Amino acid sequence: MVLNSLDKMVQLQKNTANIRNICVLAHVDHGKTTLADCLISSNGIISSRLAGKLRYMDSREDEQVRGITMKSSAISLHYAKDNEEYLINLIDSPGHVDFSSEVSTAVRLCDGCIIVVDAVEGVCPQTQAVLRQAWLENIRPVLVINKIDRLIVELKFTPQEAYSHLKNILEQINALTGTLFTSKVLEERAERASESQGNPPSDSGEQVYDWSTGLEDTDDSHLYFSPDQGSVVFASAIDGWGFGIEHFAKIYSQKIGIKKEVLLKTLWGDYYINMKAKKIMKVDQAKGKKPLFVQLILENIWSLYDAVLKRDKEKIDKIVTSLGLKIGAREARHSDPKVQISAICSQWLPISHAVLAMVCRKLPSPLDVTPERVERLMCAGSQAFDSLPPETQALKAAFMKCGSEDTAPVIIFVSKMFAVDAKALPQNRPRPLTQEEIAQRRERARQRHAEKLAAAQGQAPSGLPSDGSTQDTSPEGEEPKGEEQQVESGTPKPAPQEENSQEAFIAFARVFSGVARRGKKIFVLGPKYSPVEFLQRVPLGFSAPLDDLPPVPHMACCTLDHLYLLMGRELQDLEEVPPGNVLGIGGLQDFVLKSATLCSLPSCPPFIPLTFEATPIVRVAVEPKHPSEMPQLVKGMKLLNQADPCVQILIQETGEHVLVTAGEVHLQRCLDDLTERFAKIQISVSEPIIPFRETITKPPKVDMVNEEIGKQQKVAVIHQTKEDQSKIPEGIQVDSDGLITMTTPNKLATLSIRAMPLPEEVTRILEENSDLIRSMEQLTSSLNEGKNAQVIDQKTQEKIWEFKGKLEQHLPGRKWRNAVDQIWSFGPRKCGPNILVNKSEHFQNSVWTGPAGKASREASKYRDVGNSLVSGFQLAALAGPMCEEPLMGVCFVLEKWDLSKFEGQGASEEQDQDLMKEGQEEGAACPGGDESQELQGGHTGPSERRTSQKGEPSLPDCYGPLSGQLIATMKEACRYALQVKPQRLMAAMYTCDIMATSDVLGRVYAVLSKREGRVLQEEMKEGTDMFIIKAVLPVAESFGFADEIRKRTSGLASPQLVFSHWEVIPSDPFWVPTTEEEYLHFGEKADSENQARKYMNAVRKRKGLYVEEKIVEHAEKQRTLSKNKRDSSEQ
Repeated sequence: MVLNSLDKMVQLQKNTANIRNICVLAHVDHGKTTLADCLISSNGIISSRLAGKLRYMDSREDEQVRGITMKSSAISLHYAKDNEEYLINLIDSPGHVDFSSEVSTAVRLCDGCIIVVDAVEGVCPQTQAVLRQAWLENIRPVLVINKIDRLIVELKFTPQEAYSHLKNILEQINALTGTLFTSKVLEERAERASESQGNPPSDSGEQVYDWSTGLEDTDDSHLYFSPDQGSVVFASAIDGWGFGIEHFAKIYSQKIGIKKEVLLKTLWGDYYINMKAKKIMKVDQAKGKKPLFVQLILENIWSLYDAVLKRDKEKIDKIVTSLGLKIGAREARHSDPKVQISAICSQWLPISHAVLAMVCRKLPSPLDVTPERVERLMCAGSQAFDSLPPETQALKAAFMKCGSEDTAPVIIFVSKMFAVDAKALPQNRPRPLTQEEIAQRRERARQRHAEKLAAAQGQAPSGLPSDGSTQDTSPEGEEPKGEEQQVESGTPKPAPQEENSQEAFIAFARVFSGVARRGKKIFVLGPKYSPVEFLQRVPLGFSAPLDDLPPVPHMACCTLDHLYLLMGRELQDLEEVPPGNVLGIGGLQDFVLKSATLCSLPSCPPFIPLTFEATPIVRVAVEPKHPSEMPQLVKGMKLLNQADPCVQILIQETGEHVLVTAGEVHLQRCLDDLTERFAKIQISVSEPIIPFRETITKPPKVDMVNEEIGKQQKVAVIHQTKEDQSKIPEGIQVDSDGLITMTTPNKLATLSIRAMPLPEEVTRILEENSDLIRSMEQLTSSLNEGKNAQVIDQKTQEKIWEFKGKLEQHLPGRKWRNAVDQIWSFGPRKCGPNILVNKSEHFQNSVWTGPAGKASREASKYRDVGNSLVSGFQLAALAGPMCEEPLMGVCFVLEKWDLSKFEGQGASEEQDQDLMKEGQEEGAACPGGDESQELQGGHTGPSERRTSQKGEPSLPDCYGPLSGQLIATMKEACRYALQVKPQRLMAAMYTCDIMATSDVLGRVYAVLSKREGRVLQEEMKEGTDMFIIKAVLPVAESFGFADEIRKRTSGLASPQLVFSHWEVIPSDPFWVPTTEEEYLHFGEKADSENQARKYMNAVRKRKGLYVEEKIVEHAEKQRTLSKNKRDSSEQ
C-alpha cells in the first residue's frame, strides 16, 4: 500500500464510525513491536523486508540497545476493506513490568486492544496484568497468538501437538477472562442486593445463575476469545504471516463445496471431514482422525516450512505456483531460509490484513462507547454518578454521541506528557525549497564557479590546455561547500536552538467529544477539581469571557497552541481534530504535570485517575558532581517528573533530592534521561534507599535455639537489663504489661499509653481502604471547621459502614472490645495502617462521628487538646524508634489522660490556646502532606515553643500552656510504648516470576537462596521443558538480581519483579544471647550475622543516627616493629 498523504488522514479522521483506537498489549518479548512493524509496513511507511528488524516504534536509543519497549507511542494507519476506509490509531506499549504505567496511559485512550501471546511461553504474569488493566478500563480485547514458527523450528512439534498446545493456551486465557468476569458479576450482584434488600428472595435466587447480569451491551460470547468468532489470529510476526479462520473457510468452501458458515464453526474444534460423504463429523466417532484445523491449515504451513528448511527446490516451486505467488529472484536465491519463508508467507497470508480486518470487525469505534465506561470515567474517587450535579450528568449524552458540531462540548483527556527534541517539531523542521529557490541557488553557484574559473585561467600559463579539466573539477569539488554555507546563511533559525537544545513537551491525548481547534481557549481541570465548587461560585448560565471568571481551585485556562498527528517517530501539524481521535497537543507544559482533563465547559468533572500496576519502590538520592550545577539538576528533575508518568521526585528533610522509580531498568532509564536530556550535567547517584517499616509482635514463646522461654537457665541477664535501662529514661512509669505513663514538662497533663500489634488481616484492610479513610478524614475536618458543604453520598456511607464491619469482624476477643468504635485517628498522614484508640473515660471521640454527622459538646470542648494528641501520634507513626522509618500494623491505646491541672488555668489562656491549636494542627499533621514537610513541621514546632517557655518565664505564654508540650509528650510516650514490646523490622517484598529450563533450575535456586529469596511454587509448563518459579524476594536484596540470574543461566532465565507486600523479618534486631543454650550455639559475642540488625544499622547510618558498632571487630595482638624486622630478615 502506498504512503498516505496528510490530507487523506485528515479526511479519515472526520468519519468517527470508521476510527479504531487500539493498543498492543503483552508480556515482555512476546512480539508487540514486531507486530506493530508489520502493520506499519502495510502503509508503506517502512519496507516490509525491514519489518521486525527495524522496530520502528522504539525510537529511543536505549530501547534499540536493550531490545525492549520503554514508552507507549502512537501511529495512525489507513486500512481499506470492502469499499470501506478505516483509520486505525495504533498505540504500541511496553511489556516490561517496570513500565506498566505506560500501559495504563495507553489503555485509557483506546476503545479496544490486541493481546499478543507467545505460542511457546503462553500466558505469563504480565499477560494477566495487561488483561486485567484492559478489563478495568472496559475496553474490548482481541487475541493474536504469535511466534507459531517457534513450534515448528524450535520445539519441532507435529501439527497435531501444535494444535493441542494452542488449544491449551486459548483455554488458559479464557479462564483468566472468566475469572475477571465472574468477580465483576458478583460485585454488581452484591451492590444490587444492598440497594434492593426489600425484594423477594426468589428474584435474588434467579440472579445467581444469570451470568450476564449487569452487563448491558456485552453478552458471554463477546468476552471469550474464540477463533470461530473471529477474535483470534494465529501469526508469526517475524516471518510476516498470520491468519484468521475466515480466510481458510472462504478458500475451502469453494474447493470442497461445504458452506462457509459450516466451516467457520468447525475449522476450530474436534471435527474431522469425511471426504467420501462430504460431511464434517465429530472426532469421537472415528479415532485417529485429524481435526480440520490440523488437516486443512497447520499441515500446509508445516509442509511449507519443511520444504524451505530442507531446501527442496522442486517442492517450493510447486507450492509457490499452486498458491499463485511471485517470488523475486533475490529471495529465491537467498542463503537464509527465513528470507524465503518470509517472502512466500507474507504474500500468501499477510499478517497485516488478518490483524487489521479482525480489528475493524471486532473492536468498537468511538461511537460504541458503553454508558458504563462513561460513568466510570466521570466518577472520581468514591462518588456515584447519580450524585453528580445535573449539568455534569448532561455531559454523558455528549460523550455517547461523540458529536463534532460547534455546540458540542470539547472534552479531551491527556494521559501523559512526553518530551521531544524541539528540532523535531513540524514548525521548526527545515522546510523544503520551492522550484524558484532551487533555480536561484543553481544560478548563484554557476556564477561563483565561472568567477573562480576565470581567476584560475588568468593565473595559469596558456600552454597547458589539458589542465583545464583538472582546474574545472577542483572548484566543482568546492562547490557544495559554498552551497552549504549559503544554506546556513539562508536559514539562520536552527542555530540558537542548537545552543539551547530545548525539550518540547507534547501532551498524549484523545478527543472524547467536540472538535479540538488550534488557538481555542479551554479549561484545564486538575485531578482534585470539583465542578460542584465551580457551580457554587459562578452563577448559572454565565456569559462572561473566560479571563474574567473568579479563580477556582485546580482549574486553569489555556490555549491549544499546536495540534499534532502522531506518526511514530514523526509529528504532523493539524488545524483541528474531530472527536474520537488520538492526538498530540503542544504548549501545555506549564498547565499539565502528568495527566489532566481539558474541557470547554467547567461543569465537566476530572476523569478518574489512572491506575498503575507497578508501585514506585526503588529510591535513590541524586546530586550534581559539581555543586554549582544544582539549579540545572533541580530544573532537570522537574522536567523528568513531567515526562515520566510513574516517577516521583521528593526533597527529603535532609535536603537530598530523591528519585522514586518502579524498578532497576526504569531507574536506569530515568538517570540516562536526566544526564543526557533534561539536566545535561554529570550526576552522582547514591546506593538505593530501601524502604522499611517498623512494627511490634507478640512476645515469642521459644528462644533462638527453639527452647521454651522461662524453662532455661539464665546466665547472662546482665545484657538484657542493661538494654532495658538504656531504653527508658527516668521519670517515666512502665507497668509490667507495657503501659507507659508520662507527664508533660510543665506537669499540667499526664498520659497513659499502651502499644499493641494489630492482626495482619486488619493491617491489610487498612492499607486497601486508605482512599476511603482519606475521604472520611476530609469530611471530619470540614465538619470541625463548621463547613457543611461536603454532603456524603449514600454509596460512600455504605462503604464506610462495610469497612467498619470488616474491622470489627477481624478484631474479636476481650482485649479488642469496643476498640473499633473508639478509633480516634489513623496514621501516619491520617490514612495509614496504624490506629490510635481512645479509651479515656471523660472524653469520647472517634473517626466515625464525622460520617455520622454527630459530635458531642464534650468533643468540641476538648477538640484542640485532642488535636495535639493526634498530631503527636501522627509524628510517632511517621518515624519509629528503631531507624526513623514509618510504623505499620501498630495500635496505640490511650488508656487515660489527666488534665485536671490544666482545667484550672484561666479562660484567657484557653482562648489563646484555641487560636494556636488551629494553625499548629494544620502545620504538624496535614493529611497527605509530603513526608519531609510533615516531619519538619512536627519537629520544629514543639522545640521552638519549649525554648520560648524556658527562656522567658515571666511573660505570658502566647502559645497556650500545653500545645507543643502535648505533641512532644504524646510522641515520646508512643515511642517508649513501642520499645517495651518486641520490635521487628518489616521489609518490602517483590514477587518474582522466573521462567527457566530444567537444566538451569539449580543455578536459579542458588541465586535466590543467596539473596534471602523464598520459593513459593514451581510448576512445569505443559508441553514444554520450561519451569515457572514463583518466589518472594526482599527489595533490599534485589539490586543486580536480574543481571546475576541472566549471567548464571547464560540468558536462559529472566525474572519479572513486582512489588507485592510488606513482610516481618523474624529475627529481633536487638537480640543478645541470654541463656546457656544460646551461648553454646551462638558464642559469647553472638557475632553471627543478624539480618534485621544489618538492615537497621544500614538505615541508621544513612540517616546519620547513632550506630552502636565496634571500629575494630576482630583484633589480634599487635605486631611490634622489632618482630616485623626479624620476620623480614629471616626471609
